[in-house]
Amino acid sequence: MIDLAKRDIEHTLGKFLVTAMGVGMLLGIVLIMIGVYRGMMVDAEILLDDISADLWIVQEDTLGPFAESSRVYEDLKDIIYVMEGIETSEAMTFQNIQLPRPEKPVRVVAVGYDIRGLINPVNPKRLIEGRDIKNDHYEIVVTDKTGFKLDDKIKLGRNFYTVVGITHSTVSNGGDPLVYISLKDAQDLQFSYSNKEIQNNEARGVKNSETFVVNVIVARVKTGYDVNDVAKEIRKWQHKSVYTAAQQKMILTKNLIEKSAKQIGLFTAILIVVSTIIIALIIYTMTLEKMKEISIMKLMGLPNLLIISMIVKETLLLGVFAFIFGNIFSHLTYDKFPKRIVLEIPDAWALFGVVIIASILASFVGVKKVISADPSAAIGG
Repeated sequence: MIDLAKRDIEHTLGKFLVTAMGVGMLLGIVLIMIGVYRGMMVDAEILLDDISADLWIVQEDTLGPFAESSRVYEDLKDIIYVMEGIETSEAMTFQNIQLPRPEKPVRVVAVGYDIRGLINPVNPKRLIEGRDIKNDHYEIVVTDKTGFKLDDKIKLGRNFYTVVGITHSTVSNGGDPLVYISLKDAQDLQFSYSNKEIQNNEARGVKNSETFVVNVIVARVKTGYDVNDVAKEIRKWQHKSVYTAAQQKMILTKNLIEKSAKQIGLFTAILIVVSTIIIALIIYTMTLEKMKEISIMKLMGLPNLLIISMIVKETLLLGVFAFIFGNIFSHLTYDKFPKRIVLEIPDAWALFGVVIIASILASFVGVKKVISADPSAAIGG
């Protein structure tokens, strides 16, 4: 039996492919939107994985340094260290700063850490040039996204910092590049006052002690101890909020990314609906253009089922080709976006299933028109 769908597509091949490419771009955007969400999840976990701490000790009744402001004294790390079950503990700071560049300042998140401590947030696997920080002052490790090179001088506050190392693929949970400085430098940048402010505070009887403040104490638990039990003891005796690694990850993914994820999900759903409507309109238009031919086929005695199968097959082929073009489009453009886009095969297959279902639903518009076609219209011209 003659395959009507094949013959019809061959007759208008150029138009069919251009139409599939147009719909494919919409589907490609859907894949990219899903990739944005995946990228946000990856970004949120990079710093947590690099620090690899079991416990995060922060200011009481706060969610920690990534969700809201937290301040604790640096010497708390020594108190935590001697508690039962703790293997090591370190103090860290996190702050948003601007790295000055001639063209445009670069917004980054600076991680301050004890360069002689046992918990180092600079992952050696991500260090692509230079070295880790060795001196307590005026050295900085930047990510390659900042555009700085080894031995560049960067002015922060009143001092110049030398770039001694460059990392790759290190970003904060918000997608901003990460840079690393010593804890002493970080405290000076974040908590130190200007000379005039110090004079004013002393005149008011206020002692400037915030240079010994940090945002969080991170700790690792000894093998054989339950992390939750150790966290409970710290909350009981130190009156601080304590989160396990799993809880901290939940805070990042649930509290900070949840709204963005819902927004991305809504945009994705809208794009899929729009794609379905566009496919339906295209099939309807293609069916209208063939109404005379369809009337002739009905007059010749071809059953409706055969003509309907032509419409359904064309719709499914349009969806399949659009999906292929969408994948090509997304893979050619995803690395051009400023934030991380993660394209995963299961997401593509899930979208393929949605496209097939959407194509079948869209074909009903053309099928309805075929059923209502009047064979006598072929005679009337």
